[in-house]
Amino acid sequence: MVRKQLSPDFLDPGHEWRRLFAEAWGTFLLVLVAAGGGVVAAKSGGAVTLGMIVVAPGLMVMAIIYFMGTVSGAHLNPAVTVAFALRRNFPWGRVPGYVVAQMLGGIAAALFLRVMFGTVGALGATVPGHGVSSTAALAMEVVLTAGLVNTILGTASGARNIGANGAIAVGGYIALAGLWAAPISGASMNPVRSLAPDLVRGDLGTAWIYVAGPVLGALIGVAFEWILRGKPTTSGAIAAQGSVGAGDSTQTSEQHED
Repeated sequence: MVRKQLSPDFLDPGHEWRRLFAEAWGTFLLVLVAAGGGVVAAKSGGAVTLGMIVVAPGLMVMAIIYFMGTVSGAHLNPAVTVAFALRRNFPWGRVPGYVVAQMLGGIAAALFLRVMFGTVGALGATVPGHGVSSTAALAMEVVLTAGLVNTILGTASGARNIGANGAIAVGGYIALAGLWAAPISGASMNPVRSLAPDLVRGDLGTAWIYVAGPVLGALIGVAFEWILRGKPTTSGAIAAQGSVGAGDSTQTSEQHED
């Protein structure tokens, strides 16, 4: 039996500003590293290798989960926020705020890179690899995101990525996916990571791939989670609504039979 607790602070609407700031700051750091790797590689003439570029975001996500996972859940990705909501671990009413905070953080990171380095390296944009069709890149993003969502839902505590299990599993998955799939699609798995550089550089030609792919992948990942672990319990759904008081919230959980 696995119990996934939701803390009173995570349900307290008075702390939502703190959670939104955490999502914006965390997404800023993620996009700064993920897009910045390509920018610095181009600026330095290849001193940053492809392996470094794809491992760095995984390590950054690992660090972010450790330092702010207990605050906002360290979603850092609209596809992840939607997946938690679909799984009934997170209230739909809080989804727009999280997505806006993530977008603001990602765009701020892309603007920072633009001010620092110009548009060198296409601002670290994710695009299909040489000779890779849009369809193939889309399929890769769908599959990679489904695996990411399963990793997150399987290790998260309610709607939060916290602790060693979540940090190592999620960060490791992001690095692993990038190591073998980056030459195909860029291994984005995150609409904000891709949209932010595209918006700032003014080129949305392939942006649809990196919005549709992660969203479809999130839907598939949630469906697979239902197959693997069953439907969420009623208590888990009540907790996600955020309608319980602080005195009751320590008793809410999502339970799965192993």
